Amino acid sequence: MSSDIAYKKYQNKDEYSYTLGAFPTIELLKNKPQYVREVFVHPDMDSAEQREILTSLCKDNNISLSVSKKIVEKLRDKENIFCIGIFNKYNEELSNGNHVVLVNPGDMGNLGTIIRTCIGFGFNDLVIIEPAADIFNPKVVRASMGALFQLRFKRYSSFDEYVSGNKQRNIYLFMLKGAENLQTLKRDNSECFSLVFGNEATGLPDEYVKYGKSILIKHKNTIDSLNLSMACGIALYEFSK
Repeated sequence: MSSDIAYKKYQNKDEYSYTLGAFPTIELLKNKPQYVREVFVHPDMDSAEQREILTSLCKDNNISLSVSKKIVEKLRDKENIFCIGIFNKYNEELSNGNHVVLVNPGDMGNLGTIIRTCIGFGFNDLVIIEPAADIFNPKVVRASMGALFQLRFKRYSSFDEYVSGNKQRNIYLFMLKGAENLQTLKRDNSECFSLVFGNEATGLPDEYVKYGKSILIKHKNTIDSLNLSMACGIALYEFSK
């Protein structure tokens, strides 16, 4: 891919996206080199170690690495970013294992943090029920610290569509009105499971209880609810035991 393409600030309608910074770009090159178009570094990049890693990974995967002050400064959103990777958006199938399901997540920072937490606790399959935040937005990629590129994910237009295509699994629904306390939950380990979380503002609708077992993360009544990424982290920790 030629570096004279007129790249512009990210738009979700584009066929490609960006990694902003050396660390997520290295993660992209390590885990999804087949989707990388090219990599740009700023001439002021002062980390010899990172530059060496980027150069080696690009060479090993026959990917163009160019020094361009103009392109990096045009595409970055912070002045301390000195490396940008450009990659094609992609789709990959889920495994038949355990899934984390996010219903209409709207906050890009939360989504990226949840992705990183999923990978940290060994959950490598993420389901997104749309409408939802754009998983390829550079803000999501950065919030995930590049963990996105270790993840399998699939988007569905509805939860019914997901359930119909992924049968024979236990479904645990995290709700403010959950019938069972997470801390005392007795799990059925005979089948794979899905951990389901609702939107940051509204949570899961009450009618979701028909799909599986509703779970409450009990906390003191001095707050009304937990942040979505925090609730996901607690649940993933418990289910990774």
